[in-house]
Amino acid sequence: MKTKKIILIAVVVVVVVGAGIWLFAGSPAKHKVTYATATVSKGDISNSVTATGTIEPVTEVEVGTQVSGIIDKIHVDYNSVVTKGQLIAEMDRVTLQSELASQQATYDGAKAEYEYQKKNYERSKGLHEKSLISDTDFEQALYNYQKAKSSYDSSKASLAKAERNLSYATITSPIDGVVISRDVEAGQTVASGFETPTLFTIAADLTQMQVVADVDEADIGGIIEGQRASFTVDAYPNDVFEGIVTQIRLGDASSTSSTNSTSTVVTYEVVISAPNPDLKLKPRLTANVTIYILDKKDVLSVPNKALRFTPEKPLIGNNDIVKDCEGEHKLWTREGTTFTAHPVEVGISNGISTEIISGIPEGTKVVTEATIGVMPGENMGPEGNMENGGERSPFMPGPPGSKKKK
Repeated sequence: MKTKKIILIAVVVVVVVGAGIWLFAGSPAKHKVTYATATVSKGDISNSVTATGTIEPVTEVEVGTQVSGIIDKIHVDYNSVVTKGQLIAEMDRVTLQSELASQQATYDGAKAEYEYQKKNYERSKGLHEKSLISDTDFEQALYNYQKAKSSYDSSKASLAKAERNLSYATITSPIDGVVISRDVEAGQTVASGFETPTLFTIAADLTQMQVVADVDEADIGGIIEGQRASFTVDAYPNDVFEGIVTQIRLGDASSTSSTNSTSTVVTYEVVISAPNPDLKLKPRLTANVTIYILDKKDVLSVPNKALRFTPEKPLIGNNDIVKDCEGEHKLWTREGTTFTAHPVEVGISNGISTEIISGIPEGTKVVTEATIGVMPGENMGPEGNMENGGERSPFMPGPPGSKKKK
């Protein structure tokens, strides 16, 4: 009797435990397929390259001096508006005038000597033709004449140089513009050697600026003249400035090497127009540039994953119908349990969205992807949504409205 009682108790425990598991766990888990869709709609598709550049005037002239000396007077300062030919600085003329006077004296003496030797040569030539003087005397007269002519020509060139150097003491603006740099002070000595010293930098028109951006060699192949660009500067972080690629300077490639590695980065200068009507952009500002290598406005597009979706097992149910078609690129729509393929012609892509040229109308919902999930105790309906047809534990809360009055 005791053994039967123990067996009976064990059976009751097993039944109770099994019933509890069934009640709380519900029916076996079933697969759920959820389909994500996207609407074929119009939008902008762009792909861009970023770079860093510097704001520069379109025309910028460095004004220097061809002669050494002391800056006597300065007539302009930073931001001064100047016109072509306007006097902007003067150098001390004393030394230059002394040099001119010396060269003038040398020239006068050489000219007198040349004229005398020329007359002497012409006389000797006539006498020699009549055999009234020897060949030696004639050759001496010819030699003196040629030597005097050479000295005369040399002194003439030296005089012209001295006159030109004196004119360099008066420094004028070569263009109409604005002084953006002044590198000298009155009384300062400048020395003209192998490199002309810069006194002023004049920008022609600050309402028309440009950005010179350094573009990485990996991106330069996609950039062409005429592409749209935008940029920002730290001085106006909330403003976005627009421009156009106007030049790709292939001859101005530069490379930089890292001190911690052997890698070398090669960049090319790309010039972008930067209209500046309100004069916000200042020379030498750093610009963060975006160049749009792909740029189409208001075109039909879909996410790229919509073109990769294909209704295959296990992404579809046994009762689903697949209507396929010919075509390299397809988009799929779903109505009820039917998947329908639409052949489309595609255009540009930026890696996220692709342009749809033809094949499907705007507003169509297309399937982009399917997700397989597991929902305990639930059955799947034909639309891939959960249906409440499975058994549910009485201890689990039911959906809203499931309680009925008895």
